[in-house]
Amino acid sequence: MPKVLVADKINEKGVEVLEGSAEIVNNPKITPEELLETIDQYDAIIVRSRTKMTKEVIENAKNLKIIARAGVGVDNIDLDAATDNGILVVNAPQSTSITVAEHAMGLMLALSRKIAIADASVKAGKWEKSKFMGMELRNKTLGVIGMGRIGSQVVKRSKAFEMDVIVYDPYISEDAAKELGVEIVSLDELITKADVMTIHVPLTPETKGLISKEQLAKMKDHAILLNCARGGIINEKDLYEALKERPDLKAGLDVYENEPLENSPLTTLDNVVLTPHIAASTKEAQRDAAIIVAKQVKEVLNGQTPSNVLNMPLVDSETFQQLKPYFELTKKLGQILVQTTTSNISELNIVYSGKITGRSKEPLTRELLKEFLNPILTEPVNSVNAKSVAKQRGIKLTEGETDDSGNYDATIKINVKYDDKEMTIEGTVENDEVKVISIDDYDVNLNLEGLMGIIKYVDLPGTIGKIGKVLGDYKINIAEMKVGRKSEGGEAVMVIKVDQEITDEVISELESTKDIDSVKSVKL
Repeated sequence: MPKVLVADKINEKGVEVLEGSAEIVNNPKITPEELLETIDQYDAIIVRSRTKMTKEVIENAKNLKIIARAGVGVDNIDLDAATDNGILVVNAPQSTSITVAEHAMGLMLALSRKIAIADASVKAGKWEKSKFMGMELRNKTLGVIGMGRIGSQVVKRSKAFEMDVIVYDPYISEDAAKELGVEIVSLDELITKADVMTIHVPLTPETKGLISKEQLAKMKDHAILLNCARGGIINEKDLYEALKERPDLKAGLDVYENEPLENSPLTTLDNVVLTPHIAASTKEAQRDAAIIVAKQVKEVLNGQTPSNVLNMPLVDSETFQQLKPYFELTKKLGQILVQTTTSNISELNIVYSGKITGRSKEPLTRELLKEFLNPILTEPVNSVNAKSVAKQRGIKLTEGETDDSGNYDATIKINVKYDDKEMTIEGTVENDEVKVISIDDYDVNLNLEGLMGIIKYVDLPGTIGKIGKVLGDYKINIAEMKVGRKSEGGEAVMVIKVDQEITDEVISELESTKDIDSVKSVKL
């Protein structure tokens, strides 16, 4: 009988799921030393956040088939080490969706009706009715930033309060928005129109400081700002200044730039409600998380594929070895695309060529989608759900193959259509290095690493000099440059590797320069 270690305390309902199908060792106080010494005895392990599945532990787990995280975050698990050792990693992202959405609604109500400060007043022996005049949610506008699993649940609940809903999510389709009864708007429009604004996006370089002084200044005087997503999306220093200067502006936070929250001036204000990162903490969520991961462990032990795999789907060893060099390529191509395309992706077409044809390329496609979608969604996109998530976002996915790979062993070519534009990028693996070999069918050849810029311009005398001058003025050094063109005097593409990041200010100046059409900054 397979052996399962429950290394952290989970709800008993999860343990019950496994009874009869595995020998269960329930040791929620196991030490790191004990874990390292005994991990080779187990076929599966269930953890929460306490137990650390480090590379050393995983490499000693000779019989381990699955690591199950009874929750969402997997910061305590070395995913790369698990993948390298053929161990599946699963979690339970759906377990907290309703719980977090309800917490956001609770903050919304607490702030709109001043419940927290009214409670403190009554407990202090006061009766200050006139001080706590509230605001109805009915007929107010809710602005939702991020329409993933949690954002959608907030929308459903706000409809019961008869609120109007506008959303900002560059990757939601019009059909999906229509089905939910929401209006898609720009971020700036959402900020200026919303009576209540709630954030449900991941913390990425693009979303860090998304709501800062400039955005706060545009909010309505009576507006409510909520964050149950990740700390750092709101600039807390700017938020404090705004709340202090505008007492009718309100905020509800469950997450912070630094946790636990200590010595924060936000705690001195009456127009803010603060909770200690508990949005996902309910008995029901913990129960559901335990049940979900226990079922997935049971599936793996029975030779089935679970639903929330975070690393990759199972393929035969021969196929895996053939595809292995191209995982890094699809990862890098996905990262480029998410940084260079904009909203409303409608189609994503992938063509594989050369020696990787004629066999399952599912892992590569899913790896690409994972890298492409993860930075813009709150819920994890993994190797199993990548295609269904793309479909939910209204992205039409097509996959094809051709024997013609030119002078290369194999290539991967991706075409993305968005708004009224499209972009094509093609890459390969050469001498164990991943390279981009063409952009929009212009030939380039450059290793995919570090800071890069993709510049479209008119191939006229002096244009490259203009580009170099602007970069030089901003002290940006060009480490390597490749240029692709089809004809003299026509459109050309330049791909450069730089030592310093090409900032928005630099992009703006370059794009305002004559004969330079577009500039994209990429960080790999």
